[in-house]
This record gives sequence, structure tokens and C-alpha cells, in this order.
Amino acid sequence: MPTVTLHDGSTLDVRVEGSGPAIFLPVSTAIIEGEQADAMRAWGADPDNGHALATGLADAGFRVITADYEGHRNQHPAPLTLTADVVAADLQALAGADRFAYYGYSWLALAGLQLAIRTDRLTALAMGGYPPLGGPYEAMLAVTRSAHRMALDPPPPPTGEPVAGDWDSVAFTQTPDQTRQFVTLYESLQDFDERAVDLDIPRLAFAGAEDNIQYGPAWDNAYVALAEPLLENREALRKEGWEVRTIPKADHMVAMQAATVLPILIPWLRSSL
Repeated sequence: MPTVTLHDGSTLDVRVEGSGPAIFLPVSTAIIEGEQADAMRAWGADPDNGHALATGLADAGFRVITADYEGHRNQHPAPLTLTADVVAADLQALAGADRFAYYGYSWLALAGLQLAIRTDRLTALAMGGYPPLGGPYEAMLAVTRSAHRMALDPPPPPTGEPVAGDWDSVAFTQTPDQTRQFVTLYESLQDFDERAVDLDIPRLAFAGAEDNIQYGPAWDNAYVALAEPLLENREALRKEGWEVRTIPKADHMVAMQAATVLPILIPWLRSSL
């Protein structure tokens, strides 16, 4: 298992399985059990989602490169240096392969777009849960600033059971450094011009049709639209060469599940690569 040194000097293990065209996923492939797994399921997440994605792609004939970049940044936050440039450089270092496809979901989809415009090593780009055009960069800066404010002055824990997709129903446990790094990331993206992006590789963008997130008062009632921009810009994206999919009756958590993603991703990769 190779180990890669990132921009801040921290190191992260990379896992490789399968054979065939290379695809890089910045996800954890660990099998999670016990209370942590139960808490994730209550929130609507699949604790073994990364493992299922990697195994499914390897079984389908791909060389799958994985590294838990998000988990690593939680353990080794980079509060003042996690800009778009740095994220793209870290991902390139982790991918390792000379040429590779990339799949990321949510902010890691955004990271994939930043990677694609900074390297000629990508063979294909798949973005899930974040639109390549009309992205909510300003809204996400507001959300991350709210998260950082709460990390500095944590709110009292909620009294009820967790509700999937409701950020106010779970205890806020992030540290100031963990939250500040994402403020840094979204600050670095405020002048990003999506319409100037010019890529000539196969590109896929998908989201749940109900993937628009309304935050509560603790988050200044921020509204993060992820499906709406994809639907509004569907024809413009297709003219630019994107394949665009929306998943009926799916929100942000449902649309990230391997059972939803693999039937979209595998045929598209096979036809693209």
C-alpha cells in the first residue's frame, strides 16, 4: 500500500485494487461497524459506501485507486492552506497513475472539477451531488462560515433522534480547524468562473432530483441548491459535452449510495474509456 505525502507534510495511504483503466476515488474503503455505523445509518448514510463503490468498480474491470482524503482532512485539518490549488495538487499526488479517471461526490466532485482544469492526466471526470455549472459557491461559503462559528461556540446538543438530512438534529462536533479549512476552500473559489471551463474529456454530472438543502436558523437559513442548477443548465451542459443525469425521488444522501451510483457510473465509464 503506497503512502503519499500531501502539501502540509501529512501522509495518507493509497489503496489499489483490480485491473484495467484507472479510476481514482478519494473515499474510505474501510468497513465500519458498531455505534459509528449505527449513527451513520440513522443519519441516512451507508457506513460501507466507499467499500461498495471500490469493489463494484474493481469487479467491473477497472483499476481502482482510493484514498480517504475527506477523513484525512478531518484528522489532519489544514485551516489556512486548503485552497482549490492545494486540493487539486493533493489529489494529483494521491492518484499516482499516469492517466486516470476521477469520480467524486459533493465537495469532492467540486474538487474533481478543480483537478480537471489543472492537469492533462484525466481521462474522464464524473461529478455527483455538485453541479459543474451554477454551483452554490457563495451559499457554501455562508454554510462553512456558520459551521466555523458554531465550532468556536458549540450549540447545545439536540434532544431528539437524528433525522436524515437535518443538520440541526445531530450534535455539532467539528473543531475550529476542521471547519476553518472549508471556509478557506470556498473563499478561494469565490472568483471561480465556471463558464470559462473548457474540457475535452468525457464528463458526467448527476444529482438526486430532490438534492436541494434548506438549512435551519443555526445556519442562517442558508439554501444550497444542487439539483436545481443541474436541471436549469441541463441543455447548456449537454451542448458543452457533459452527460447529465438526475435521479428521481433522491436527495443528497440517497444519490451518493453505491447502489444508485454504480449503475450510472460503470456503463458511462465503459463507453467513455
